[in-house]
Amino acid sequence: MPRNVKEEVVFTAIMAGLMVFVMVCYNVILVQGFTKGFMLNSIKEYPGGLLVAIILDLLVVGPIAKKLAFKYIINDYMKKNVVLIGITISVLMVLGMVSCMSLFGMIMAHNFGGNLLLTYLHTWGFNLIVALPLQLLIVGPIARAVLGIMQSAADKKQTEQESISEEID
Repeated sequence: MPRNVKEEVVFTAIMAGLMVFVMVCYNVILVQGFTKGFMLNSIKEYPGGLLVAIILDLLVVGPIAKKLAFKYIINDYMKKNVVLIGITISVLMVLGMVSCMSLFGMIMAHNFGGNLLLTYLHTWGFNLIVALPLQLLIVGPIARAVLGIMQSAADKKQTEQESISEEID
């Protein structure tokens, strides 16, 4: 878990950046197939999707997911295991982000044919089956590894500064 604003920004940038890129590519392939232009179209769609995802992550979905996790799901046993807390929040984040970003994708693609609710549920389901394993097995571990490296470096620096302070005193 990020411990300060800098760590939160880096963690969110990695998480959202990788998730949005893969999901944009996946959705472009679903819509147009694996054509020559799919990468160019994916790159065109990426900045807008990333901006919306970061805003949703930091201001809406993230706070709600953490609040729900700690209020209703995470118990005393789970609090002893950081991995269980991370997985719980990750699953809630994926559910929230897939819900919001599926709607965003439908709006951007003007995908309103037929029954709007069925189209949304179809889009949501197809996004969930890729986003959940992507988050839990690939992107989440990468982001947490980078965060761990950052936190270890910060802890080491703090320990060194404390040692220097003690030597001065």
